[in-house]
Amino acid sequence: MSDPQKPTLLVVDGHSLAFRAFYALPVDSFQTRDGQHTNAIHGFLSMLLLLLQNEKPTHLAVAFDKSRQSFRTREYEEYKGNRGETPVEFKGQVPILQEALQAMGITVLEKDDFEADDILATLATRGEAAGYRVLVVSGDRDTIQLVNDDITLLYPNTQGVSQLKRYDPAAVVERYGVRPEQYPEIAALVGETSDNLPGITKVGEKTAVKWLGLYGSLEGILEHIDEIKGVVGDNLRRERENAVRNRKLNRLVRDVELPVELDELEAKPIDLDAVTPIFTRLEFRTLLERVTKLVNGNGNGGAAGKPAASVAAVPAEDAPKAPTSARIAGTDLAIWLDAAVVAEPAGLGLQFELLDGKVVGAGVATKSESVELALVPGAPEFEAFEAWLASDAPKVLTDAKPQLKAAARSGLTVANVVVDPLVAGWLIRPNLQEKSLVDLVDRYLGETVPQGDPSQLVALEDESASTADLAWYSLRLAPVVLAAMSEGTRRVLAEIEMPLVPVLAAMELRGVAVDHDRLAGLSSELGGRAADLAESAFVEIGREVNLGSPKQLQEVLFDQLGMPKTRSTKTGYSTDANALADLQESNPHPFLGLLLEHRDATKLRQIVDSLDKAIGSDGRIHTTYGQVGAATGRMSSNDPNLQNIPIRTEDGRRIREAFRHGAEYTELLTADYSQIEMRIMAHLSEDPGLIEAFNAGEDLHRFVGARVFGVDEADVSPLMRTKVKAMSYGLAYGLSAFGLSKQLRIDRAEATQLMKDYFERFGAVRVYLRSVVEQAKIDGYTETIFGRRRPFPDLNSPNRVLRENAERAALNSPIQGSAADLIKLAMTSTERAIAEAGLRSRMLMQVHDELVFEVAEGEADELEAIVRDKMSHAVDLLVPLDVQVGRGASWDDAAH
Repeated sequence: MSDPQKPTLLVVDGHSLAFRAFYALPVDSFQTRDGQHTNAIHGFLSMLLLLLQNEKPTHLAVAFDKSRQSFRTREYEEYKGNRGETPVEFKGQVPILQEALQAMGITVLEKDDFEADDILATLATRGEAAGYRVLVVSGDRDTIQLVNDDITLLYPNTQGVSQLKRYDPAAVVERYGVRPEQYPEIAALVGETSDNLPGITKVGEKTAVKWLGLYGSLEGILEHIDEIKGVVGDNLRRERENAVRNRKLNRLVRDVELPVELDELEAKPIDLDAVTPIFTRLEFRTLLERVTKLVNGNGNGGAAGKPAASVAAVPAEDAPKAPTSARIAGTDLAIWLDAAVVAEPAGLGLQFELLDGKVVGAGVATKSESVELALVPGAPEFEAFEAWLASDAPKVLTDAKPQLKAAARSGLTVANVVVDPLVAGWLIRPNLQEKSLVDLVDRYLGETVPQGDPSQLVALEDESASTADLAWYSLRLAPVVLAAMSEGTRRVLAEIEMPLVPVLAAMELRGVAVDHDRLAGLSSELGGRAADLAESAFVEIGREVNLGSPKQLQEVLFDQLGMPKTRSTKTGYSTDANALADLQESNPHPFLGLLLEHRDATKLRQIVDSLDKAIGSDGRIHTTYGQVGAATGRMSSNDPNLQNIPIRTEDGRRIREAFRHGAEYTELLTADYSQIEMRIMAHLSEDPGLIEAFNAGEDLHRFVGARVFGVDEADVSPLMRTKVKAMSYGLAYGLSAFGLSKQLRIDRAEATQLMKDYFERFGAVRVYLRSVVEQAKIDGYTETIFGRRRPFPDLNSPNRVLRENAERAALNSPIQGSAADLIKLAMTSTERAIAEAGLRSRMLMQVHDELVFEVAEGEADELEAIVRDKMSHAVDLLVPLDVQVGRGASWDDAAH
């Protein structure tokens, strides 16, 4: 084992870890005021500071790839050729990260014709020879081959870069069943998808490990190749060159010529004078505090045993100190709570401590006092706390929804949560919202919560904050975030978002009954359909290919079949769904048709399998509704996603057939808003033609079609109706004449004339759409009917692409956002009315503009009356809200 008393060399794969940080942290939440994305930089530096603090390296370096080209791409042109275009938000971050590292006194290395892993291998080999303890930090499994008694690999887990798995030789054997130096042999046989290195067909990790156990190495396996029986043996004999090539390419170079010697990598004290301007420019207040603490608090800036840098500390902001948390027993808690409610009429801070989804403790706070509780049912203090929770006394609770669910599981009723700072922060910054209490405190209070949040890569401190401390932070946040809101935004928080929180928590707990057998049967059928389609596709081209491989599809379509080239991408020509659909339209071919059908079947099977996997022990699916996140205000559905179930296809109907009512209920009831976005368009534009159509109860698209084409409504053909329907919805999303022509498969001249005729008869729509963007350019944001704001800083960007994207989004934002507000208001008022009527029936799901209810025996008519009333009167518009209702044993049977 490595000796901790040895000098420690820390070498980091810069690109690997930066990419992981980029995908671990939300890109929109890490952006400076001038638009520079910083999530990769922030995540990387946060990880590095933890390493400096915990490992105290004496020597360190960070290696980066110079480019995508290396001796490996010369050897094998398709090496890493499956990697898509680098995200534009990531591209500009690497040079700034390198600048920040150099300011911290850390050596940055890159080398033409080599990858960062080769630099790491060279430094690790040199370090081992010189008697160092070596730590290699990389997310590339090729570095496993470096591990030995003196070289340890720190490998990030799948959650990002905040947690690192330590691989010494024993850990490698435990995980992979082979010694570290044998791991590249596994990779050579199995292949490496991320590097675009195909392995031996049907050879997985277990088979490769078995062969290595028998023959010792890839060379030994190939020497005994004729002894290996079965299909995998045949595949190995046929594809042996794949394994030979892979082993050649995954062997790391350990003697790269570098411009530095080991002693030049000695860790230097961090110079805060150099670091502060860069961290300030990147708006890294919390990270700067951590660097300052590392320098002044630990006595070193990363170099073990070195004196602290002689620099002045950055002055801390004047922040109030958290009150000492007391434990109050018995009836004293009731007295304290009564006094606290009087002292804080706007609400008390609240935070729950959770364990296994249930409440085990809590903190309650005023601005000057706080109480921490260990919940013991039956104790006098528990009764006082339980009564206060259920009372109308206002409460402030950050990230309330999951805590309300845990409280419900624990038999606790929590009433009148008036502010959730996380929801409020999203309303203020819907494009860049903070994701945790730590982030909120950093932005709005300018302080650092003394408790880490691993998902945000904030270091854990020695003294973690208690639940009472966190309740205190929540309480202090509430007036600050409220003050940052416009009057309309405060109204959205108070009237739409906060009343919705307990509604969503209740719906998630209820779940919906789903028939496993139906889903399993459908999955099997879709799998068989996909296999049959694949076989038919192979017959058309005379060979088998991987239908999921863009590279192989490019070769079939453009080389073998000689089809016209689609749009160019970094790795050839596009084979995505839109490109293939266009190709099939212009140059139909049986193979293309079968390929598209195969993709549909495969995608549907994935949806079905994700639903089936999500069925709980109670036979129900409990999705999680994302209340915050979408800038428009729309909710999402996750784990599983109920919103990606096809709406208008036969397979979609069969999926919905599996959604049933529970045993104690008699049927499902569905209620759906009809043409909600067009009704909002009519209201906002005040177009007399659209208003007339809706108020008269006409078929909107037939009504519009008659006026656009100058015919009687009875003479509007299905094709005419299709055209005006595409037009009406498309205009609200910034559809151009080119886009309309492509969607309807008509020439551009006809599309242009169609739009001209439309606007001549519905001119107020054009005036409204133009005014939305022009006003947003002045205000910097759009606003819904209810006052929800969405900022658009790129509307005045000099970058044409960014500006035009912002214009298209701004065009639809008031319409889509108002629709989101409307369904939320309807959900809250319906839930309240059901409770007030004392019904056992309950709301289960919200999907797009549809609500789904479980109906108790004898309550169907009363429930339907409530749902129709509350949905149709959720808000008064210039046109009526039309609600369509259906009932049935399954979600599909209840369709309308």
